[in-house]
Amino acid sequence: MSESPIPSAKSFQGFLEPEELKVFFTSHLSRVYCVKLHLLDKLPVLADNVYLQDLRLGIGETFDDVQMQIHRMDEIFSLLDTEFSMNHCEGMNSMFEDAFADVHLTAEKSTLCDLAILYYMSNIESMEMASFQLLRMTAIKLNNDHVSQLLTENFDEAKADRSLMLMITAKCLANS
Repeated sequence: MSESPIPSAKSFQGFLEPEELKVFFTSHLSRVYCVKLHLLDKLPVLADNVYLQDLRLGIGETFDDVQMQIHRMDEIFSLLDTEFSMNHCEGMNSMFEDAFADVHLTAEKSTLCDLAILYYMSNIESMEMASFQLLRMTAIKLNNDHVSQLLTENFDEAKADRSLMLMITAKCLANS
């Protein structure tokens, strides 16, 4: 019996130039920014389609948080003397558009519609939490405490919003 060779690992180049790290950081912050803009557009539509009052209130709270998070990200772009870029946003937006489309497919069935909205919201909040956490770690490597603090605040809000959506999901399922 012949053993298949294990592919050799690429050589690890651990040192990143500060400018490379900044480009990585701003590129990925822009992706999260795209999601936030997407949410500003879609959350009012979702709120109009919900049946459970708690979910409507949760979406309203999330909308307020998204506005504040965008404000913080604008501040980060300013602090880094760079701008938001729409490059590479299509993939993120299409992933969430697919989830958003499910809401319309279930619109006539109240519990299923609310569950589709909760699924959509939970996916977004989970992605945001992971992104803000990684970006915060990158900001620490960039030696920028102010940016790190702004990202920590965004992470904490995304985490709270995700917890809220999970509690509403439990309530929605308990009532079905």
